Amino acid sequence: MVVCILLSIAFVAAVPSVAAKEYLPPTYEYTSNFYTSYGEPAISASVLGDTEFERGETATLEVVLANRGVIYGIKADKTVGTSETLHQLSLTELQYETQRTIAYGLKAGLVSSTDMIDVDPETSSHTLEALYPGVLPERPMKFTITLSEDIPAGVYILELPLSYEYQSDVRMTVGQSIILGEPDLDHTNIYTNVNTTLQIPIIVKPAAKFEVTNVTGTLVSGGTGVVNVTYTNTGELTAEDAIARIVAMKPLSAARSTKSLGTIEPGESRTATFTISSDVGTLAKNYGIDSEIKYIDENGDDTFSTSMKISLPLEEPQREINVTGFALAGIFVIIIVLVVKNKRKNASNDN
Repeated sequence: MVVCILLSIAFVAAVPSVAAKEYLPPTYEYTSNFYTSYGEPAISASVLGDTEFERGETATLEVVLANRGVIYGIKADKTVGTSETLHQLSLTELQYETQRTIAYGLKAGLVSSTDMIDVDPETSSHTLEALYPGVLPERPMKFTITLSEDIPAGVYILELPLSYEYQSDVRMTVGQSIILGEPDLDHTNIYTNVNTTLQIPIIVKPAAKFEVTNVTGTLVSGGTGVVNVTYTNTGELTAEDAIARIVAMKPLSAARSTKSLGTIEPGESRTATFTISSDVGTLAKNYGIDSEIKYIDENGDDTFSTSMKISLPLEEPQREINVTGFALAGIFVIIIVLVVKNKRKNASNDN
């Protein structure tokens, strides 16, 4: 017969503690099965707090596992007749059967499906000895994740591979425990291993995002030049009242370090022109200067972009031809030629 689920749940409060798993469980000929129960653990995962994150953010993800497993049926497999001993054994087994929804030896690990979300390996795996139905763990599992600066906005699914085992059957020893050398063993448990994967969705917030997409102009050592820097909004939201700023360090300097760009829609570009000087004797090579953009976001708050690097080539100054020097040199050569000719003439006349 099928025993009502309400009856099975009523036994949970009186369930004795689960015995440790036997190293060598008794064989079937030394055990009897009075009932077959139906049901198993049902594990789900939820995240505490906000699941929305920003690009470039490093955050702690707190995940809580919950067990919603229920016993949805119990069937009698063996009659006990008028035997009081068998009747008592059957009632004891019925109590043990209600424990099949407990998950034992849980192992959980967080895995990212994209290389733009990194899971700290030191926090990527956790274990729980047991997870009882309706009882939350004392502490959540904490995973540290880092989002790339270049990750597009949207919903991303993190995977949580989960392994555990549960008691899938209970068999009573029917008084044979002394023969087995285990006088205190009144039952044996059969366990089933489960491997499953849960999903943890997180959201990357949309925002304006800037990149330096073009740089024109050349600097000369010891001189001043004009550099045009093009910024593109590669993000999803509009940046209002954008102002570009550069930070030039020695041996470079900027006459004015900020330029207004106005409102920049997603996909639009703006060019800022900076006048940059270099010290005399500055080595010719590529120099990098930092840049950022301050703007007003969708909430009306002042926001700064991530730092961007601008590469500027610096060249040696071209050597100008000294006309005066060449003229003086030419006159000097002419004078020498005239002197030599005059000496030769005088020597000829003397002969």
